Amino acid sequence: MRTLLSCFLLLLCNLPAQEPSATKIVATLADTRIKESSGLARSMRHPDIFWTINDSGSEPCVFAIDLQGRTRAKVRLPNAVNFDWEDLSSGLDEDQQPVLYIADIGDNFVVRPSVQVYRIPEPAISAEGKVVPETTSQAPTIWHINYPDGAHNAESLPVHPQTRRIHILTKSEDGKSALYAFPEHLVISKPVVLEKITNVPFIGHERIGKRVVDDRRATGAAFSADGCHLVVSTYSSLYEWSIPEGKTIAEALSKPPKRLVPDLLRQLEAVCYDADGKTLWITSEHLPTPLVKISRP
Repeated sequence: MRTLLSCFLLLLCNLPAQEPSATKIVATLADTRIKESSGLARSMRHPDIFWTINDSGSEPCVFAIDLQGRTRAKVRLPNAVNFDWEDLSSGLDEDQQPVLYIADIGDNFVVRPSVQVYRIPEPAISAEGKVVPETTSQAPTIWHINYPDGAHNAESLPVHPQTRRIHILTKSEDGKSALYAFPEHLVISKPVVLEKITNVPFIGHERIGKRVVDDRRATGAAFSADGCHLVVSTYSSLYEWSIPEGKTIAEALSKPPKRLVPDLLRQLEAVCYDADGKTLWITSEHLPTPLVKISRP
């Protein structure tokens, strides 16, 4: 009995704490071309603007949306293919200029010999409150990527705001995800071999309207603006880890996360932080596409 009790207490200590939050649909995207919103990133140029992308097989374009749900820009990447675009991050490059990272990292059948990440300067938005014609970005930087231990499916591309290090979190039906990172010093002309940082297990929780397996599948991730938090979405929940000063990301992810349960969305696939590092934004991969704000106490 003592052994069973000890195991039960250990399990309780490692379960994620659930945090209360308020979910609000701020807007429904008016542009029906955005029908599979699979990534979401806060603009580093324009307040109250977000960037999103469509999932696999769509045009190689990024869309700017505002808090009224209007499309403010549609920007095509030259020399790019949307094989399976799955996430989007914003940040500053080595010259402190705003950029977007687009993750072509989906691999449902785990057969792709390599995947890629695109980086472009964040486009400017010139028309206030108006839908602008399609434009073309500058030629993207393209990194061709290999995992050190064979192919993986992935849908999450968190980019650390201070180190600018690009990370990929894998997705698995059994919840056995892992976090990988780009080399600290990149050579653009050479293929990238990722470094495995740590395993990130998702045990799955029951929820009316979703299966347990849905809560094991990591669908998006983002760092907060100060780099002190990492959030991961599944189809059912959000999980957040604190990264204390002086601790590595691997050390932080070894601790139980907080679990947030937003109002149920059909297919939650994208998440990002607002500038305050507390408010979260999510979208869902279907039409009509909601833009959802999660406020926290």
